[in-house]
Amino acid sequence: MRVVVTTGKRKTSLAKATVRDGNGRIRINGQPLEVLQPELARMRIMEPLVLFGEGWKRYDIKVRTQGGGFMSQADAVRMAIATGLFQMSQDFEARSKMIEHDRTMLVGDPRRTEPKKFGGPSARSRYQKSYR
Repeated sequence: MRVVVTTGKRKTSLAKATVRDGNGRIRINGQPLEVLQPELARMRIMEPLVLFGEGWKRYDIKVRTQGGGFMSQADAVRMAIATGLFQMSQDFEARSKMIEHDRTMLVGDPRRTEPKKFGGPSARSRYQKSYR
């Protein structure tokens, strides 16, 4: 019995997925995927499964996620599941399908928030000044 552990990262979220032989059960933080809220995040997580086809039903996937917001967590989970399914099955056709659909499914997004600087309320904007 093979077990593959993969990680996915997005902004400050981190997801760790364990993919093993089974019969298609997916749990995220101990919760079945079917009851995960909000629905938009659930749809985002299901993208790699839809692109992978029926083959994912041969595996059980367990994901632990932490940090960030719900959407960034969903993207991290999505990435962990996609890489885990690919590593488990070695299906290069599904991998190219995923990359063609959305590259961030398998390749991380390097963007991070810029640190705040002095002289303004945020990283780029500055306080207004007037001379009168």
